[in-house]
Amino acid sequence: MSFTVMLQQLAEGMLRSMGIFFLTLLFSLPLGLFVAFGRMSKNKILQGIVRVYISIMRGTPLMLQLLAVYFGPYYLAGAKLGKNWRFTAIILAFVVNYAAYFAEIYRSGIASMPPGQYEAARLLGYSKSGTFMRIILPQVIKRILPSVTNEVMTLIKDTSLSFSLAYAEMFTIAKQIAAKETSFVPFIAAAAFYYVFNAIVGFIMNRIERSMNYYT
Repeated sequence: MSFTVMLQQLAEGMLRSMGIFFLTLLFSLPLGLFVAFGRMSKNKILQGIVRVYISIMRGTPLMLQLLAVYFGPYYLAGAKLGKNWRFTAIILAFVVNYAAYFAEIYRSGIASMPPGQYEAARLLGYSKSGTFMRIILPQVIKRILPSVTNEVMTLIKDTSLSFSLAYAEMFTIAKQIAAKETSFVPFIAAAAFYYVFNAIVGFIMNRIERSMNYYT
């Protein structure tokens, strides 16, 4: 296999990895905020359920969660969900996993806000939802961006765990080519793809963080 053909195949796999990455962020970021609200709820039952969920997501390997989501419907209910279930299971597992991590990041950011800001907003006539959306949330986002950036960059590398469900993302393709060609070059090329994508995402997140720095 020529080097050009290998790069083309890895590039196709990288597009699938990027699909997992962007869909996970699209759903897990807003879901994480709702989970954070549940974690901070005054309802002890809801708070307890959310705490257990977060504990399970953070305390078990993502690879195990992928296998559980993919095989669970069949082994638990005998459901056969078809070929498209593989990709759906991957996205679902990634979303519920990363939502738990983002929820804790959101919660720490919200908890760090001075109570005086809520009181000042109330005196100015803001509703609770208006206070949160217009005053609290923008400041929370600014505070949690470094932690969110770390999770986002970890997600790029975690997409390689999809190989456990035999999904043909880039790492899976690199393994197949390496085994076929008995060469380590595909792994080096795959590492370069991951590194470049990580560098681009890191640059974008850094620009966003700098744009929200009010003192520069």
